[in-house]
Amino acid sequence: MTTSVVSVVYVNDAPAAARFYGDLLGMSPSFETSGYITFDLGPGADLGLWSGQFEGLSPDVPRTGEVCLAIDGGPDELNAVFEQWNSKGVTILREPHDAGFGLTFLAADPDGNRIRVAPRG
Repeated sequence: MTTSVVSVVYVNDAPAAARFYGDLLGMSPSFETSGYITFDLGPGADLGLWSGQFEGLSPDVPRTGEVCLAIDGGPDELNAVFEQWNSKGVTILREPHDAGFGLTFLAADPDGNRIRVAPRG
């Protein structure tokens, strides 16, 4: 049996969210409908953007989960990603800091969902 773990992020507008995530990740969706779009992140991992399930999501509502982008490279690579995202106008919730497992920063998508960038462990 082949399995894949799909991390689902609830959004107001799946195509708009796909443009946002596609730009940040430098990739195109692997599957698209008007309300559900996925990105193939590698063997056994996908990111799903799903709209229509929670109409009117507000960025002001605290989120308890995160999508984590684990990157190769050290602090210089993480800082470069931070600078790139910051220059694109991505909402930064917490600038690069040491969290015990390495340098990390926290951003948010337009719906308020958290996106952490951290070193690959």
